[in-house]
Amino acid sequence: MSGFVEKPEPIQVPGLVHLHTGKVRELYQNEAGDLVMVASDRISAFDWVLPTEIPDKGRILTQLSLWWFDQIADLIPNHVLSTDVPAGAPSEWDGRTMVCKSLQMVPVEAVARGYLTGSGLVEYDESRTVCGLALPEGLVDGSELPAPIFTPATKAAVGEHDENVSYEEVARQVGADTAARLRQATLAVYSRGRDIARDRGIILADTKFEFGFEGETLVIADEVLTPDSSRFWPVDRWEPGRAQPSYDKQFVRDWLTSAESGWDRKSEQPPPPLPQRAVEATRAKYVEAYERLTGTSWS
Repeated sequence: MSGFVEKPEPIQVPGLVHLHTGKVRELYQNEAGDLVMVASDRISAFDWVLPTEIPDKGRILTQLSLWWFDQIADLIPNHVLSTDVPAGAPSEWDGRTMVCKSLQMVPVEAVARGYLTGSGLVEYDESRTVCGLALPEGLVDGSELPAPIFTPATKAAVGEHDENVSYEEVARQVGADTAARLRQATLAVYSRGRDIARDRGIILADTKFEFGFEGETLVIADEVLTPDSSRFWPVDRWEPGRAQPSYDKQFVRDWLTSAESGWDRKSEQPPPPLPQRAVEATRAKYVEAYERLTGTSWS
C-alpha cells in the first residue's frame, strides 16, 4: 500500500473547479476552460507522498519549468498561457501557478535516457536491453549510452509505479504517427537540455515529459527538466559503476532507508515525518539546481 500519508484538502477558490490532487500539483479549471496548475511543496519518495513539505519547492519547480520552456521554445510549443494568480486565490499561489491550455493529453510518460541507471539498469542487467532496445555489453550504473534513447512508460496513479513499455506498445496504443512524433520531440528536448546542463556542470542523466495535442499540434505540458522529473548529476562527481550523487530527493531517500528513520519499506506502514536537517538539505539541492541551470540567484 502507498499513496498519500495525509491527503490534503484542496483550497476552494471562487470561479475555479478543483479537478485533481497529484503528488505535487493541484489542478483546477477556470471559467474559460483553461487549466490552473498550482505546484505545492509536497515531496514523494518510494511511491509515498510524505507528510513533510520542502519549503519553496513548488515555486522552484514552476520557475525552473518556465525558464526551460523559453530554452526549448524553438523546438516545441508549450501549454502555458500566463502565470497570473486567479482572483480570490491565496497569496501563497504566487510564483507557483501556471494557467495553461487544456490539451488532449497523450497517455504516455515520454522518457529519454542518456545514461544507464534506475529501472533501465535493472532491465539491462537482466537482458542487455532497456524497453526492448538492445544496448552494448559492459555498461554499469551511471554509464553514458552510445546515444540517447526513448524509453516510454505508462502513466501510473498516485502510489503506483510507472511501467516501462516498448516503442511498439506505444505505437499500438496511440498510433504510429503519434508515437514517432513523441519520440522525435522527446529526444530533441532531452538533447537540448543535456547540452545546456552540461555547460553548467550538470549531467542530465534521464528525464520524462508529458505531451498533449492542441488540434493537430503536439504541445509539451506539465513540468519540464526539473529535479522532480529528471536525474541531474554533478559532472565533477560522475563515476560510473556506482550510484551517483544527485540534485533531487537523495537526502530524503537516504534518511528514509536509514536505521534512524525506523521505517521498513516492505511494510504497509507509511513513512515517518522528515527531520529538519533532511528538509534543509533537500531544499538546498533544489535551490542549487535552479541557480546552476539558470545562472540566477534564488531569492
